[in-house]
Amino acid sequence: MNARAARRAGIVGGGSIGIAFAVVFARAGWQVRLFDPAAGRRDLALAEIMQRLNELTHFGLLDEAAHDIAARVEIVTSLEAAAADADLVQECAPEIEALKRELFLELDRAAPPHAILASASSFLAASRFVDETLPGRGRCVVAHPGNPPYLIPVVEIVPAPFTDDAAVTRAIGLYTEAGLKPVRVAKEVEGFIFNRLQGALLREAYCLVRDGVASVDDVDTVVREGLGLRWSVIGPFETADLNTRGGIASHAQKMGPSYARMGAERGQNDPWTPELVAAVEAARRSAMPLEQWEERVAWRDRALMGLTRYRKDSAQNES
Repeated sequence: MNARAARRAGIVGGGSIGIAFAVVFARAGWQVRLFDPAAGRRDLALAEIMQRLNELTHFGLLDEAAHDIAARVEIVTSLEAAAADADLVQECAPEIEALKRELFLELDRAAPPHAILASASSFLAASRFVDETLPGRGRCVVAHPGNPPYLIPVVEIVPAPFTDDAAVTRAIGLYTEAGLKPVRVAKEVEGFIFNRLQGALLREAYCLVRDGVASVDDVDTVVREGLGLRWSVIGPFETADLNTRGGIASHAQKMGPSYARMGAERGQNDPWTPELVAAVEAARRSAMPLEQWEERVAWRDRALMGLTRYRKDSAQNES
């Protein structure tokens, strides 16, 4: 805690993501300064932070008293005050390119030279709003969180082509210190990883409703009680790897043509080429040798049993 207590985070934007990041950093022992240009937002910020901390306390997810954590958050009245002395400045403004461009110009002037400047952008890559002539462009990244980040720890670190590798490494280290799970996105693409995966599912969900295949509630039920339940313990590649004896190469051979036909129905032609399947298989075999397949399947089932038991207990407690 002592090492982490020296960290300082500046947050620009007091909406739901800014409030959530304040909880994340303060819970990790950081000193936090939060700024929003709207006085009304600033007036509500501390109460909203306390509300979230009290909920976390109720579920036993805090190691300290909520008031002690909240005491590390200061609401300030200027962007300059938020950025002063910060190790990391987290911009949480609306998804408006011109607004973010102006904010990063101001942040580059206000933040100390060592500070990482990070945007919580959901779709816009940093090269869209960080001017390549900006003196401190090398320290600018996107850090897109799951929402809310104090419950969904993944954060996508997306450098621009002009971002320094050292800044990316430092950003990953800082978010790790804050208790998050950073993933480095290797290329700037709109929506990054999180929203591209989410978008693919949403596009098909809308089409299934449009085509009269399923109701909105049916789609939500399939994801909540099926895909989402499984994906809460393993991801889509490991799911495919464990669903077919012989692993993901066998799955691609058996199921790939069907998935290709489904994609073609939507005008999508992205075949799983032998080279692509081989690359994915190599990554999975590096993570789990095929000799451990039975053991890992049993682990998956036990994890789902534990989750099912928790959901059953929670439902009984609510009734």
